[in-house]
Amino acid sequence: MDAAQHTPITGRALRADAQRNRQRIVEAARAVFAEQGLDAPLEDIADRAGVGIATLYRRFPTREELVMAAFEAKLLEHATAAEEALESSDPWIGFCRYVERICEMQAADRGFTDVIIMALSASEEAKRLRDRAYRSTVELIRRAQEAGALREDFVPEDIPLLLMANAGVVSASRDAAPHAWRRLVAYMLEAFGADRSGPLPAAPTPAQTYRAMISNASAKGVCSVQAKG
Repeated sequence: MDAAQHTPITGRALRADAQRNRQRIVEAARAVFAEQGLDAPLEDIADRAGVGIATLYRRFPTREELVMAAFEAKLLEHATAAEEALESSDPWIGFCRYVERICEMQAADRGFTDVIIMALSASEEAKRLRDRAYRSTVELIRRAQEAGALREDFVPEDIPLLLMANAGVVSASRDAAPHAWRRLVAYMLEAFGADRSGPLPAAPTPAQTYRAMISNASAKGVCSVQAKG
């Protein structure tokens, strides 16, 4: 018998192989979720990665963990978009650019269309990135309101409300009218202007918005967060 057949596999080799498998799975998940959405069959991801479904589950025991690993880069892009918008010398232009960019990210990726309007808990890094984006978004709103450009009754919860509406338009029109979302966003930005100051119904509370985001995640089978209150 060849001596090589008796050579034990080292722990280092196993770790390297496991890391390669993990990376292949994450890359495959990004592609499949972008094409099919977050409820894509995990078997499709395993096939794209060239691994068995058992290997996928060893690396990612839940769909939520896989979703977070696949979309951490997008969440970083989201946080960066908000921070870059703050660099604009014109607070209103910065606010509008941020809104347009995030809605465009939704239109370009079926998975991100949903991830950005979900509450998920599987990753501390994802939570950190969401908090980072939220802080910058609150500051964008404050600056635009202080400049007299954004209506005074606009609240942070109006951003996920817009993103939920945009997700619906993107999903319904993606194939037939892929740029329809741009018209919705343009309409909304017009409505957000300080000169459009007619009375509005009450905004969702932070708790209501959070529950809605949990519901969105549950509908896709990727939620482990429990609603509060």
